[in-house]
Amino acid sequence: MKLIGLLDSPYVRRVALSLDLMGVRFTHQALSVFSDFDALRAINPVVKAPTLITEDGTVLMESGLILEYAARVAGHRLEPEDMAAYVRAQRLTGLALAACEKTVQIVYEHKMRPAEKLHQPWLERVSGQLRDAWQMIESEIGTPKPWLFGPAPMQADITIAVACRFTHDMLPGFLDAHDIPRLTAFSAHAESTAPFTTWRHG
Repeated sequence: MKLIGLLDSPYVRRVALSLDLMGVRFTHQALSVFSDFDALRAINPVVKAPTLITEDGTVLMESGLILEYAARVAGHRLEPEDMAAYVRAQRLTGLALAACEKTVQIVYEHKMRPAEKLHQPWLERVSGQLRDAWQMIESEIGTPKPWLFGPAPMQADITIAVACRFTHDMLPGFLDAHDIPRLTAFSAHAESTAPFTTWRHG
């Protein structure tokens, strides 16, 4: 199968990392929804990243749905078995995905609109939502040993680490290490391990 999209997208990167950790074999084609619009449109007319082409040629999109498919292919999910741990993992994953969404909204507001048309009340609202998401993750992350749910990374670990790197790189200075010390340490640990070093942001 083939994964299409740039690794500066947190959604593409979380899929690449998850496929790797689940042992699902795939190739990666780095196409941008902006600079490679026509090439990506020829593959997926919706021009959506990540795009996954399955072994039978079916085109899938949306990271969560791609990961559901990948779990069936692999025969296992990157989720805790215990129900309480599963619910906690889902909450943390949801918060991290919300942080990705709010980061994208802020970046697009700055990059896609002329400066004179920036809507400051909207930016303040979304920025507040982003800060709240990261503060909630910081307060709930606990002390990873070395990961949140055991000795190996699960989907919550992947998504939090990917989202943290995305916000850090796309909004320099937004995350202050003094405000989120546990999250900062967790992100640094994750980024130093395989396959994070293989599937680097950018």
